Amino acid sequence: MTTAEPRPADSDKLDPAVLKIAGVVVLGAVMAILDTTVVNVALQALTLQFKTSFDTIQWVVTGYLLALATVIPVTGWACDRFGTKRPYLLSIGLFLIGSMLAGMAWNIESLIAFRVLQGLGGGMLMPAGMTIMTRAAGPHRVGRVMAVLGVPMLLGPIGGPILGGWLVDAVSWRWIFYINVPIGAIALLLASRILPKDQPRPAEKFDFPGMLMLSPGLALLIFGVSKIPQEGGVSSLGVWLPGLAGLALIVAFVLRAARIENPLVDLKLFKDRTFAVAMITLTFFMVAFLGAMLVLPTYFLLVRGESALRAGLLLAPQGIGAMLTMPLGGRLADKIGAGKIVLPGIVVILAGLAVFTQVGADTPYLVLMAGLFVVGLGMGATMMPISAAALQTLTQRSVARASTAMNIVQQAAGGIGSALMSIVLASLLAGKFGVPTSQGQLAATALLTNPQTHAAAAGASADAFASTFLWAVVLIAICLIPALFLPRKPVAPAVEPEVVTAS
Repeated sequence: MTTAEPRPADSDKLDPAVLKIAGVVVLGAVMAILDTTVVNVALQALTLQFKTSFDTIQWVVTGYLLALATVIPVTGWACDRFGTKRPYLLSIGLFLIGSMLAGMAWNIESLIAFRVLQGLGGGMLMPAGMTIMTRAAGPHRVGRVMAVLGVPMLLGPIGGPILGGWLVDAVSWRWIFYINVPIGAIALLLASRILPKDQPRPAEKFDFPGMLMLSPGLALLIFGVSKIPQEGGVSSLGVWLPGLAGLALIVAFVLRAARIENPLVDLKLFKDRTFAVAMITLTFFMVAFLGAMLVLPTYFLLVRGESALRAGLLLAPQGIGAMLTMPLGGRLADKIGAGKIVLPGIVVILAGLAVFTQVGADTPYLVLMAGLFVVGLGMGATMMPISAAALQTLTQRSVARASTAMNIVQQAAGGIGSALMSIVLASLLAGKFGVPTSQGQLAATALLTNPQTHAAAAGASADAFASTFLWAVVLIAICLIPALFLPRKPVAPAVEPEVVTAS
């Protein structure tokens, strides 16, 4: 029996080599996350540019999301088979080419196609980058690494709407895509020079049947859910048929993966109690939090009549609050256990969101911005520690597969959460104005732009938003249950099994 050697006192610090690698990964993550938030602000301009309907223009976002869900399951195998550096360079290259072509799009069909190409690259950026950083830092510094990777997640929601609004108003919608070209070129150059060339591991045979089940299954499920607001309910053939088909494919994948030796996603990871609890917590958190974040700017745009640029500025306190607590949250998660950080973080989020459950048509901006700041404080102490807890008890060989599973959960839960909150809001608005669900937001917009009906419509619309935020509060409160089972003390990293060779 051997005992682990004590680590030096300063071994928890991120050394310059790790920080350089982190800088490259963060640059790629900024490019992907910023792109999503920039495009959301520009959808109205794209609708006018291509003279199309909002249902069609939504595919600029939905196509990107479906591509992400399709390619993420492949990333874990690719990082094992080819090493992490080559898939990461490929993902940056695809994203760069897709961005350049999207900026040159000549009609809505070409734009959607090029956004899918962007998504095929963007889907690998986060999981491959997370794997690179975790392997470079080691398990005992996972929390700090996650805090570094969380920086673009904060800057994107703050800078994206502001940058997108300015580009659309002052330059051209094409530059919301062209802006990625110089960033991507720099990221590609730095990644090729700085990232270590890790050796490919002897990889098992690729689970091609599993990919044909899981990737289309996720895509169909997200597609079906995303169509609910447009179709007006789950009874529509366009909603339940792809949703049911996607669910059937995912169930078939799970049943098959439990029986074969090397599935595309290693379900044995979920036998690790900490990983399983962290994934359950993360699922509920992403559904509730991303759904709420989708509704927030809509309140400022629809009820308060703000421009996209001003709405982006009003959301900034949330990112500022998260910036204050995220580095501390990552450090404390490593030292005292994720559970002691995540539980108070969720409570803080609930306190901040409670302000929005009472929102009205004339709630003072100071009150709303204070609520957002408190939400940000809670987010910084919640999201990255949950992710860190999921990886801390795993071996280095398991990290790539675990990162893949975590990113699948984040994308699928985030997409479902956004659609769920959209459905709730659309239904409540429709009920307020006595129109079909699919027409709720349109009716509110028409009445709010009419001076004679503005006051009554603003009050009714604000009530609908307040009720929607109440749903988000309930869903986030549910996160407290699995979070109770997160580790509340430092977790010892798993030891790699020794390989015995014959002499």
